[in-house]
Amino acid sequence: MAPVGGVLACLKELRPALFMTTVQIMFAVVNIFYKLAIYDGMNLRVLVAYRYVFATVSLAPVAFFLERKARPPLTWMILLQAVACGVFGGVLAQNLYIAALKICTATFVTAITNLIPAITFVFAVIFRMEQLRIRKVAGQAKVMGTLMGVGGAMLLTFYKGVEINYLGSFHYNLVGNHRGGADQKVPDHVESGNRVMGSMLAVASCFSYAIWLIIQTKMAESYPCHYSSTTLMCLMSSILSVGYALCLERDLSQWKLGWNIRLLTVLYVGVLASAVGLAIVAWCIRKKGPLFVSVFNPLMLVVVGFLGSLLLDEKLHLGSVLGSVLIIAGLYAVLWGKGKEMERSVHAAGKASGAAAEPTDNNTRIAVFESIHRVSVLGGDSSSEVSLESHHVQR
Repeated sequence: MAPVGGVLACLKELRPALFMTTVQIMFAVVNIFYKLAIYDGMNLRVLVAYRYVFATVSLAPVAFFLERKARPPLTWMILLQAVACGVFGGVLAQNLYIAALKICTATFVTAITNLIPAITFVFAVIFRMEQLRIRKVAGQAKVMGTLMGVGGAMLLTFYKGVEINYLGSFHYNLVGNHRGGADQKVPDHVESGNRVMGSMLAVASCFSYAIWLIIQTKMAESYPCHYSSTTLMCLMSSILSVGYALCLERDLSQWKLGWNIRLLTVLYVGVLASAVGLAIVAWCIRKKGPLFVSVFNPLMLVVVGFLGSLLLDEKLHLGSVLGSVLIIAGLYAVLWGKGKEMERSVHAAGKASGAAAEPTDNNTRIAVFESIHRVSVLGGDSSSEVSLESHHVQR
């Protein structure tokens, strides 16, 4: 019985890591579904609208039953902040992201979105939610990480390099099975014009996402119920996304969901990647904290790169690999610097008996840790994860 007990104890310790690995795979698959829906001819704006509608429906019961006693009353300011979150974190961020995904490979766009922590760090400094502390090693690491991320994005955009065919002839092209007719062509990912435009769209999505994180930080202070705030944000995103899509896409056939890849896509990204992913991430944050959760983010890039080559016949080039490595190195530099600052902040708070941390430090931790866990964010349901992390850090 002793060996069995040891194995069970080991598995119990490994659960958070195994769950976070599963979550990153789930979020990577979101990008594959997005690509298949695009190749099937589904309108991008309709896809975003359905995603938030399904996410709202799946999250609303969870928020209602788990937070019905602790939920503070809604105010006009909270509603206004929720609308702003819906604009920047929902409509703009997702529409720009999927537009980039349409003309570039999933690996390329996923790599670019690792810039979100660096961009949010810049915004946090501008809005005085974060101190630069350039004379400190932690501050220098965050600045260097930001510059490395920008350099990696430029390398991804302007340098292609030789093709890396690590799978050989072993692949299954799902794209050919989901084209929306003869006029629906697979975009040429290797054209330099596509790479530049795709980079601009992906970076614009990152900027929109970073602005949303700043707004979400303020909203979390007065409305700390993370399930309810996430549902509220998804609701506003649904209303705005549906309105935006109806204004530009009046062909009712684009809104029909049959038993095909379109229905499977919106169900997966709206229900599984949102509700189930939210529950897993919430559990892992409670067990190990937000920094542990955030270090798994680059795993999604690796999985997307593998699945893109295996299932979508996407070509991987040396420039994409080098740029991705540089962006991930920058991400971990920002993470390391933030972790060091939090250690110093906790240590200083411990010396002052009964004294709370300074408001600036608290806001800093909220803003940066929210930015770190992407996502999914953009690929996964980033809106769900962010509120959880801010709530955990505040406690």
